[in-house]
Amino acid sequence: MHDIITVGDATIDTFTKIHDAEIRCSVNKEDCKLCVNYADKIPVDEIKHLVAGNAANNAIGSARLGLKAAIYVNVGDDDSGERIKNKIESEGVDGSYISVNKDMESNYSTVINFKGERTIFVYHQDWKYRLPDMEPTKWVYYTSVSDSFKNSTLTQDLADYVKDVGAKLLFNPGTYHMLDGVKKRPEILKVCTVFNVNVEEAKKILEIPPENSIDIKSLLKKTRDDLEVKSVVITDGRQGSYSFDGKEYYKLPEFPGDRTEATGAGDSFATALVASLFYGNDIGEAMVWGSINGAYVVKKVGPQAGLLHKHEMDKIRGGSLDFKAEKF
Repeated sequence: MHDIITVGDATIDTFTKIHDAEIRCSVNKEDCKLCVNYADKIPVDEIKHLVAGNAANNAIGSARLGLKAAIYVNVGDDDSGERIKNKIESEGVDGSYISVNKDMESNYSTVINFKGERTIFVYHQDWKYRLPDMEPTKWVYYTSVSDSFKNSTLTQDLADYVKDVGAKLLFNPGTYHMLDGVKKRPEILKVCTVFNVNVEEAKKILEIPPENSIDIKSLLKKTRDDLEVKSVVITDGRQGSYSFDGKEYYKLPEFPGDRTEATGAGDSFATALVASLFYGNDIGEAMVWGSINGAYVVKKVGPQAGLLHKHEMDKIRGGSLDFKAEKF
């Protein structure tokens, strides 16, 4: 039996660090844009090509935290697909469910890093998703897929699988889940143990205009009630994270530390959150693990370089026992 199986996409990310740009925000400081000179040559400070993608980040992060991890992901039969597969398996993740698609290229993204924040240009292939015959698992992590998932039975098949094996599920919807409409897939919400999004994503799902303010308690409760999931965890960047399980509300600030580049912060948070729950901790402690993992990922370039191993997590947690989620 696996401890966790991740279902989603993986990419090759090109990380580009720039300094010749500016940020322009609306009066409320919530709607901000990265601006560069149109039709100009922009100097680049640093560039790297790394294996990434939500599913790969979670599977690798889970393996480092001591879970027996597997992944269902699609790749092309190109050099990038081979690189993605080799990287995943080199981290101790079971790659038996990796699907290599003949005559197709793998996914790619370009990440622009400016002053510690990232803007991502994403290219997803139109994969023909077909859930493989998988062994039982204790947890499933369902995350970003391409637009072609709408033409497949992936979500329904995954929901059936979760019910059949009695697994717990964390659903971290991606861009195309959001565009399709998360509420349109009640089958996956009914088996969802933890629904994890950020503040902006929660407002989109609930069709709350971005300029409209809503307090975090109301956002948590409305998200949980409208989607009918067991528990909700909402992150808010440097403001920290919040959760609601129908009984208790928890809040936690960002774990302190320097920030170099923010790609993968959300993935690393959710990855450690699930790992902590797997080890029997409550949601408050799971949020602590998530915050610590996220803080160490943003110290480095790329979503995986800073992912913590179990012994590192134990050491850092042991040295920061005063860092706790609070009820509110």
